Amino acid sequence: MNKENLSSTEYFLIVGFSDIPQLQITLFVAFLIVYLLTLAGNLLILTTIYLNAHLQTPMYFFLTHLSFLDICYVSVLFPKLLAHFFLEGTLVSFTECLVQLFFFLDMVTVEVLLLTVMAYDRYVAICNPLRYMAIMNKAVCMWLAAGSWGVGLLNAAPHIVLLTKLSFCKSHTITHFFCDLIALLKISCSDIFNNERLIYICGAVIGMMSFILIIISYIKVAASIMKIKSKSGKEKAFSTCASHLTVVVLLYASLCSLYMRPISTYSNKESKIMSMSYVAVTPLCNPIIYCLKNTEFKKALSKSKKANVMYDTASRLHNDKGAKPI
Repeated sequence: MNKENLSSTEYFLIVGFSDIPQLQITLFVAFLIVYLLTLAGNLLILTTIYLNAHLQTPMYFFLTHLSFLDICYVSVLFPKLLAHFFLEGTLVSFTECLVQLFFFLDMVTVEVLLLTVMAYDRYVAICNPLRYMAIMNKAVCMWLAAGSWGVGLLNAAPHIVLLTKLSFCKSHTITHFFCDLIALLKISCSDIFNNERLIYICGAVIGMMSFILIIISYIKVAASIMKIKSKSGKEKAFSTCASHLTVVVLLYASLCSLYMRPISTYSNKESKIMSMSYVAVTPLCNPIIYCLKNTEFKKALSKSKKANVMYDTASRLHNDKGAKPI
């Protein structure tokens, strides 16, 4: 980035929700609760899977990556977001803004790819159960996970490089609650044609292709479920698939409505509302839908709780026996 551009964009002012002061306390409490619940839910999943050997399967391997991702995801956005509520606006340096945006783009991409991989995993498990462990072996799982994280980095980098070439002379005020890509492009006075084109290309190659693969996987899963004779088993399987698809549709609908359209039609208020779904709702729903509603996981969680209770009881008894009389 040249010196002229750097000197004119040393800081940005992130407005956050200061334009609606009557809801400051309500929104702060709501975001704080979502943040804490997201951290607690995903840490619970990571701990439970780590402590239970029978959960060391491909499905739970990908769930650990999703949980770790969601913890990182909310930790990149929420601390700064919560700080906005105590200030009328938060100043961030140009470098800090780009770093936050880089990790945001990286993690959104990884989330999209992990959901795709998990849909494929369910397709193999349900449609090819006898070959499941052969197809989804340890090496394949490692490559799929590593590929998801790697593509996330590769997708985020060119967006940041192109942003460093822009000038921001229209305004230094970002009317959003984080350094959003479109919000930054809206205040640039440079030609953003290449930036827009990159968004559409990445959205089409990564986003739409992933979505198509997810839909194909679940269509085949649904076809296999229809062959199940047990009504209760069929309903349970459909319920699980419907929950997974709800998360996918919610994520894709919000991302596409914001990023896969001309920037000239971008609305600041609409963007804030739509961003809530993938910034707050999706990370909170993932642990609930993928694990906490899962019977196998709940049994493992229950066993872990019982084991902890037994351990605490044994420890107390041991301490009591070893205690010296006064």
